[in-house]
Amino acid sequence: MKTAPGVRMCKGKPDASVAFSAIASPLVDSAVEQARRIAREPAAEGIHQLRVALRNLLTLWWLYRPLMGAEEYARQRGCLKSIACAAGMVRDYDILIELLRRNDKCSAAGIAAISAARESAMQAGREILSPPHIQARLQEALAQASASLGPGSGQPRRRAHAKVRVAQSARQLRRRIKRAIPAGKPDLEAFHDVRKAGKKTRYLLELFGPLLPADHRRLLKRLQKIQQPLGELNDFAVSESLVRQNPRLIPSPDQAKEIRRWLRKKRKHRLSALSCLLRKDRTLKQA
Repeated sequence: MKTAPGVRMCKGKPDASVAFSAIASPLVDSAVEQARRIAREPAAEGIHQLRVALRNLLTLWWLYRPLMGAEEYARQRGCLKSIACAAGMVRDYDILIELLRRNDKCSAAGIAAISAARESAMQAGREILSPPHIQARLQEALAQASASLGPGSGQPRRRAHAKVRVAQSARQLRRRIKRAIPAGKPDLEAFHDVRKAGKKTRYLLELFGPLLPADHRRLLKRLQKIQQPLGELNDFAVSESLVRQNPRLIPSPDQAKEIRRWLRKKRKHRLSALSCLLRKDRTLKQA
């Protein structure tokens, strides 16, 4: 993902509202464009890219949270999360379908049944994911956030504020890694927390790279590499949960049982491998 244009375009010392809008506006535009793309053709890639844009917006809101009112931040975050959750319900089916197809683990009838469930999830979220709804809600959230920040000499400099918040995010990531890698049986939820903290830190580094010291590039490169195995673990865990919670999702009981067994095996293997990888990774443990 390229650095947000607003970071390069805002020269001098803009107030927090101007700096926030310059970065947030292209992300809002991207989310609206993906919503239009989904309305034309609800393909997996459009859903994925919409979620990426929303995660970037949630990360940006987190960075500016200390400068917003608590109630205002919670309300706007809730708006972003509601759209992300609707897209996430569809995305879970896309992940499962892709895993089963890629590994030839499901019959055509089984894939058709999962695709039908995916369409139902799409229909359930159609209003929330519609371009007019997303455009109105995100532009409203952007306007309210900009107004709550407002101009003011008391606002911290953008570079210093970004540096402080990135450091806070990196410390949170380090704490979650330490909780996830002690000796003993790896805990899936702990690694899920590592993944979320890693994504947030990575998005911050990508959005605010030009404002940060050069030594952050090493951490960004490591996060980009570790995100793939963390993502693979999440894909298997999400798919396993989806199949387990929907026993009739796959028409053949025997095939469903075999798929659950295969997903569980893959999830455990990825979990064990990631535990070993993170124990040896000095860059992330010292982030």
